[in-house]
Amino acid sequence: MEILVKAGQFLLSLSFLIVLHELGHFIPARLFKTRVEKFFLFFDIKGSLWQKKIGDTIYGIGWLPLGGYVKIAGMIDESMDKDQLAKPAQPWEFRSKPAWQRIIIMLGGVTVNLILGVLIYAGVFLYWGDRDLRMDNLPYGLSFATPLEEAGFQDGDVVLSLGAESVRETADFQRLVFGGQVMSAEVMRAGQATTLDFPVELGQVLVDRKDDIPEGSAPFSVNFPTIIDRVMAGSAAERAGLQSGDQILAVQGEPTPYFSDLTAALGTHAGETVSLTVDRDAASPEADNPEFDRLRPVTAANSLSLSVDVGEDGKIGFYPREFQDLDGFVFTERTFGPVAALNAGANKTWTTLSNYVSSLRFLFRPGGTQQLGGFITLGSIFSPTWNWRSFWNITALLSIILAFMNLLPIPALDGGHVMFLLYEMISGRKPSDKVMEYGQLIGLLFVGSLMLLANGNDLWKWFTGRI
Repeated sequence: MEILVKAGQFLLSLSFLIVLHELGHFIPARLFKTRVEKFFLFFDIKGSLWQKKIGDTIYGIGWLPLGGYVKIAGMIDESMDKDQLAKPAQPWEFRSKPAWQRIIIMLGGVTVNLILGVLIYAGVFLYWGDRDLRMDNLPYGLSFATPLEEAGFQDGDVVLSLGAESVRETADFQRLVFGGQVMSAEVMRAGQATTLDFPVELGQVLVDRKDDIPEGSAPFSVNFPTIIDRVMAGSAAERAGLQSGDQILAVQGEPTPYFSDLTAALGTHAGETVSLTVDRDAASPEADNPEFDRLRPVTAANSLSLSVDVGEDGKIGFYPREFQDLDGFVFTERTFGPVAALNAGANKTWTTLSNYVSSLRFLFRPGGTQQLGGFITLGSIFSPTWNWRSFWNITALLSIILAFMNLLPIPALDGGHVMFLLYEMISGRKPSDKVMEYGQLIGLLFVGSLMLLANGNDLWKWFTGRI
């Protein structure tokens, strides 16, 4: 079911972004009286799921969900329609329009994606506000993925700074790791400030060891005790007798004070039957003592021992009470009016774009291409349960990525067309149709190869059990 929920969110997000991106080309084309022959969501190679002609344009839905397109008359694009270009240029064709109009048409999709990122983030801020969890409000500290543990972080650490930058909120961690060259960190450990030095840039460590981080997971997580919020119907947890409000204290007698400890323990016992030590009707954790649950005896007076079958995926079928709903976690909450929300949305769009561009440097290092991910990777970042706030935040991120990728000066992408148009505007000469055709073909082969590599990486990880 989780796979279907993630796939549904990804398909909806992708469809939404494709339609609006193509509208970004379609609207200025029509404003400049340029004929648009096709407007398709998804590709219609050898057929389509639906199509209808309205005026001069065929609108449709293709069967191959790898993107979408508008076919603009008189333009050398992925259709490689040479017959049309062999005829004299018509006034309603793209090639007969002034260069400034053509460049506006080509930049329309990217512009829409960037504006969309701002508007979506602004809408999230306006409707839900902003909720930050400060590092100094973490009663149990953080847990870290294996690569970060091996780099020197320890369970329970609170990160104070990365390099020269202070880490005020949990959201700062990933932004700073991938946005700069982090070679050191300062953490609060057992009440003492401790400095960590890394022989390799921390972002590079995470890239090199990406396979050691569960797909869709962050390299760190907030520690919180495992109190069951809801048990899935028909699950192993239900059969074992687990109930809402139960706190899981141990697996096979080994303490699991935090949810991250529990998931790790269940993962090591995947496919086995284990004994859980459970405190029924658990009280909220005592936030004034961060070690409360770690020191708590697993044979407490109210504890039960329950036998449960662990699935092959290391899960037993329950939803934990999120740390946002537990005592001891103090959030900084802000509400926004329309103007403030737009300003915050613009700032977040710029920060997201700059961090994404900065992180691309890892692709050009040894083994970097192995980190490319395709549709499975993109789908995995969505929530396993339908959460509209998460959905819109991820959709805004994908819109910004789509804008940047389309602006790259590669023939077959919008940026490639803009590159040729800028050459024409500067030199006063149009590139020949042959140059445009060969450029388009080379661009298509390059983009196609990247897509094959990215999705091939996904399939390899899936076959080898790493997704």
